[in-house]
Amino acid sequence: LSVNVFTEAELDDIHLATLEVLERTGVFVEADDARDIFKDGGCHADAENRMVRIPPHVVEEAIAAAPSKFVLCGRDPKNDFLMEPGRVAFTNFSEGIAVVDVETQRIRESTLQDVADIARLNDYLSEMDTHEISVGARDVPPETAAVHNTEAQLLNTTKPIGIGPLSTMETRAIFRMCAEVAGGEDALRERPIVYGGVCPVSPLKLPKDVTEVILECSRWGIPDNVLSMAMAGGSGPVTLAGTLVTHNAEVLSGIVLAQLAARGTPVIYGSSTTAMDLKLAAASVGSPEISLISAAVAQMARRYMIPSFVAGL
Repeated sequence: LSVNVFTEAELDDIHLATLEVLERTGVFVEADDARDIFKDGGCHADAENRMVRIPPHVVEEAIAAAPSKFVLCGRDPKNDFLMEPGRVAFTNFSEGIAVVDVETQRIRESTLQDVADIARLNDYLSEMDTHEISVGARDVPPETAAVHNTEAQLLNTTKPIGIGPLSTMETRAIFRMCAEVAGGEDALRERPIVYGGVCPVSPLKLPKDVTEVILECSRWGIPDNVLSMAMAGGSGPVTLAGTLVTHNAEVLSGIVLAQLAARGTPVIYGSSTTAMDLKLAAASVGSPEISLISAAVAQMARRYMIPSFVAGL
């Protein structure tokens, strides 16, 4: 049983519109090294305005190169999960900045101990297949927070771990730490016990932190979740189809960069895209719109035969 928001013909229209956007409008790519990779891969890169226009054949080749299945590995192999179109799993999602203290019942900033406690709880819950930080540590230096968060997760769960680094330095430090746990760099490449996550900025931007993480994941062969967080009526068109075109262009641009850097690197087609609450100017998470968008995103990912990650169903 599946929920199909669009017909196959409508999915084709969204795909073709996406190719047009990527070729004619392009995406803003902040970092010089990422633009150089796009250029070397056959794209038009403008150093002055930092725009990259991606020809349709480059997009199609990247989609074809992305694996249709791969394993998210846990420290304990019994927690391995096979990512493939049509197989459903559940995870928690990140990243809150506050918690309600269980003892005082007051709201306070989240700490590294909270990250560890939530990881241990998630490890116990059989309904959860992977683990991501529900909150981030606010009592550590922000420049290395992702490294501290990952350490707390590694020590408290044996499930596959989703990470959220914001630089090459953080990503590399996390992978080196994970390699020590996995038994070396080669062992980590064989059984990646973590997977990355990046969020393009809507509309149509790949900032430096996003491309740095994409490229480092590609160098290590670590799966990476390219997840757009567009808001229909705000940072995306107000219509469902229009938002899906923008969303699709952002995610595919990240996937193209990953495949140009290392053909065959595992990627996840991600979405936390929703509609903007026009009264509050806030993302409406848990709304009927996000369910429709997430279902449509899953359809697009199945069309491309790329595993998907959707939020807020």
